[in-house]
Amino acid sequence: MKYLEENTVSRPLIFISAFILLLSVMLFTHCAAPDKEPELTGLQERTLRFTSALPEDAFSEGMPRSQSLIELGKMLFYEPRLSKSGLISCNSCHNMSTFGVDQLPVSIGHLWQKGPRNAPTVLNAALHRTQFWDGREPDVESQALMPILDPVEMAATREHVLAVLSSMPEYVERFHQAFPDADEPLVYEHVGVAIGAFERILLTPSRFDDFLRGDATALTEEEKRGLKVFMDVGCNSCHGGPAMGGQAFSVFETPAERASGNSDPGRYDITGNPLDMHAFKVPSLLNITQTYPYLHDGSVWSLSETVNIVARDMLFRALTPEENDYIISFLDALTGEIPAYALDLPLLPASTGDTPKPVFD
Repeated sequence: MKYLEENTVSRPLIFISAFILLLSVMLFTHCAAPDKEPELTGLQERTLRFTSALPEDAFSEGMPRSQSLIELGKMLFYEPRLSKSGLISCNSCHNMSTFGVDQLPVSIGHLWQKGPRNAPTVLNAALHRTQFWDGREPDVESQALMPILDPVEMAATREHVLAVLSSMPEYVERFHQAFPDADEPLVYEHVGVAIGAFERILLTPSRFDDFLRGDATALTEEEKRGLKVFMDVGCNSCHGGPAMGGQAFSVFETPAERASGNSDPGRYDITGNPLDMHAFKVPSLLNITQTYPYLHDGSVWSLSETVNIVARDMLFRALTPEENDYIISFLDALTGEIPAYALDLPLLPASTGDTPKPVFD
């Protein structure tokens, strides 16, 4: 009886001890083993040879960045009083609610003047190697300053911009917060730095980024087929990098230009190099289904037609209707999510008696 009693008590203890030991081994194994990288499919590996998933933002090392700088840039992006008329802001031509474009062939500026080229989206633009269709500016900071002074666009002057901003105490204080080490925080160049900082967070991750990070199920079978056709045709030879474009220039005349005999010289106007005649920056394909109309003159409204035009004129390939449909399916997967912060309109400070009045001539 004594033996039975002792073993009756000890047997549960043995089971409990064994369970604790097994649990400890399992926990140790789980903690000690690093998460394995997802095994990539052949299609994913092939895709990663010409593009990559979007980064968290587009800031480079050493760039000024702070929440106060980004917040100021956001306010200036939406600020119409920077324009001569007090009507036009950056958001007028790069509307956040329509994926960073105005959905017009060419933008309408001061006194209803028409711009010469289609306004490209501001979303993901900070990832481009150069800015504008002709690549005349190196980054979004310098690009942001140009439309403000352009007589066809916002038609302002440096003096007007500084007078507007310095007339409102809140802006003066925000420039001091955003540029704490500057002897003169409120200078025109800092307007571009601030707007550029805001634009560097305007990245739009999509399911395609999940696919590039290893989730093979992020795209549908039709979208994967479209990606394969996209590469087989050769579209990826120009549309590479994390923005799927914005890294190179190509010589291209639109059907409308050829029909009229009046083609835009493009990058030639900047470099004077005959090889750059009619050369334009390759546009980004991110959110392309939302950023119509297409091409540098905004002359084509159909994405399907645009795909056929580019395949024919640039790749010397006549797509079948099925190939076109597959490519469009893939391009639709590039539609991402606009940062909620960018869509939240800022409250701008009230004008004062010193704020310049709108001018309409």
